[in-house]
Amino acid sequence: MATNVSDLPHALAHSDELARRLAGKVPAVFLDYDGTLTPIVDRPEDAVISQGMRNAVRRLAQRCPVCVVSGRDRRVVQELIGLDDLIVAGSHGFDIWSPEGTIGREEGAEFEALLDEVKARLHEELDPIEGALVEPKRSSVAAHYRLVSDEERPRVKEVVDTILAEYPDELKVTPGKMVYEIQPKLDWDKGKAGLYLLEVLRLDRDDVVPLYLGDDITDEDAFEALADRGINILVGRADDSEVAGRTTAADYVLHTTEEVRQFLDTLGR
Repeated sequence: MATNVSDLPHALAHSDELARRLAGKVPAVFLDYDGTLTPIVDRPEDAVISQGMRNAVRRLAQRCPVCVVSGRDRRVVQELIGLDDLIVAGSHGFDIWSPEGTIGREEGAEFEALLDEVKARLHEELDPIEGALVEPKRSSVAAHYRLVSDEERPRVKEVVDTILAEYPDELKVTPGKMVYEIQPKLDWDKGKAGLYLLEVLRLDRDDVVPLYLGDDITDEDAFEALADRGINILVGRADDSEVAGRTTAADYVLHTTEEVRQFLDTLGR
């Protein structure tokens, strides 16, 4: 059931309630990266995780399964996190990896040549626009416009729409916070990646409670997929322009990445 973000209970203020829901259960924790483990920044390369957050994630991973599910390229998010013992699903779940090598899944590998063509087109069209950034990934290409002036932002959308119109059966766009993510047109997202991980990790059991923490529109796919079986936590403020008025399938809210760190620390203990 969709709820307005402003009506969500705060996860830290309702810790007793959460503790009751988790009593006698094993938490399986899914974490977005940007906006959840690190604050949103103007340039993607500047989103470096703090040592305090890294320690909180490391401690939690020693107690229960922890998976990072990010829109980032999987190898990039692994490098940014600096922990080599986490399961990571990059590119919105299109590229999944585990440290033991027991899990490996790559959706859309057959689209590699087309995505290379899209990357070249985006560079050609967007590089002249001040502030526009093209981020190539293994299974998608992202067009960032956070630093683009308000007057030029419609031009970015126009470029993306033109490319999609040329490949209506092959490509789709996933909108995020000031970014258009061009992906293979496959029935796959963060939610399906989360369900897949629960299955292959043998966590699809009554004694396991999935917890998903995320901030972006793309995380709603995971909130909806896990709505009947887990605990979903949206990271963000209702008065933030990128969140205001949004409805969500989340159960609780945390306002900042520092509150995420506190929550993970508490969960780890």
